[in-house]
Amino acid sequence: MYMKNFSRIESLKASRSWSFVLIAAIYLIATVLGIWAFLALDDMAVLLRLFIADFVATVFVWLWGVIFSNSSVYDPYWSVAPPLMLTGYAIYCGASSFPVVLMLVAVWYWAVRLTANWAYTFPNLNKQDWRYDMYKEKFPRLWHIINFTGINLMPTIVVFLAMVPGFLLIGISASVSVHADIATWLGFFVCISAATLQLISDTQAHRFRRNHRGEVCMTGLWSISRHPNYLGEILMWWGIYIIYLTVAAGDRSWEMLLLPAAGALANTCLFVFISIPMMEKRQIANKPGYSEYRKKVRMLI
Repeated sequence: MYMKNFSRIESLKASRSWSFVLIAAIYLIATVLGIWAFLALDDMAVLLRLFIADFVATVFVWLWGVIFSNSSVYDPYWSVAPPLMLTGYAIYCGASSFPVVLMLVAVWYWAVRLTANWAYTFPNLNKQDWRYDMYKEKFPRLWHIINFTGINLMPTIVVFLAMVPGFLLIGISASVSVHADIATWLGFFVCISAATLQLISDTQAHRFRRNHRGEVCMTGLWSISRHPNYLGEILMWWGIYIIYLTVAAGDRSWEMLLLPAAGALANTCLFVFISIPMMEKRQIANKPGYSEYRKKVRMLI
């Protein structure tokens, strides 16, 4: 019976369609668990409640990644959690000011675009990100610790911190009248531009790879930036922080003005010091022309 059930699960994992269904079901239940955790902890500070809800959902997704022996179950979490959490919190608070609406529009635009890109490149649950395979091979004894803390929990913490300005904007807008100003529109422009930058760069990369497999993409945006898609991801969360300045620009306390920028800064450091160096090391090893490309084109700007 066990072998029969195992064989059935492996068959579902090999199907791209069923893999999507399984991940959708996992994320739906994770969302319900997160909402339950948030509502059950109504005696705690709201940011702590939001983080615990995020943590509970992350643990559930991680658990299914372990069950399926595929840590890429977590991959769409990066773009799925922010719009659901920010929108859910806005509904919970009854916050509907124009800056909040613009912020949510920007987040949903970014999230739908990024999730669609994940879906486009997702083969099935038998394949996982090459970085996870590398970690598992290099550190077999530490794999489960790396999987939980590095692959699942750390990105959740970074993105949660990046969402804090959005949560604060929503919370303040629920209690006082907030109107759009220069910071609102500037932040919105940065967010939309960042997500569009990702859209264009990823589209150009996909088209290039179809016809030039194994070669270095040096066309379009990739001719002026080695990682325009990562640049867009970095700018997106600085845009959210700028929108937050709508309600914080007049506050001279560093707790209100500078601390909320920690998430965007952490996200920038994650890409600049971890994701990009790791990607470039692999590119240099697999693509002979990449070393020369690095000399001609800047990393981000």
